[in-house]
Amino acid sequence: MARARLLLVGLEPDIVDYSKSPVPGLTAAKVRAAFEADCAKLETLGYSVKSLYVDDGRTAEAVLADALTADPYDCIMIGAGLRVVPPYFLLFEKLINVVHRHAPASTKLCFNSNPADTADAVKRWV
Repeated sequence: MARARLLLVGLEPDIVDYSKSPVPGLTAAKVRAAFEADCAKLETLGYSVKSLYVDDGRTAEAVLADALTADPYDCIMIGAGLRVVPPYFLLFEKLINVVHRHAPASTKLCFNSNPADTADAVKRWV
């Protein structure tokens, strides 16, 4: 049986202004570590995982469209930093529309609430 293919999309941690984050104490290093740990956990659970960091909007839509055109995914997770940090919400909407245009209709979407609960979000749908 083929492993479910996941695409995990998040903001490049080095460009985020963590002073605007609703999660206190976050840093780029903490976000990367949690994200990598969740990727490893998902691989251990039997998923095939690709991570995709995007910028703050200059190329994010094109980068996501390229990823979706290159490979089909069973589930796409868009990180909380794009949804809950107000300066990035419009980018989140744009990325959702990229997914809508380029992903197969059967592709599930899921959303984490912090950098450490991605596996839980994926397991809800795949």
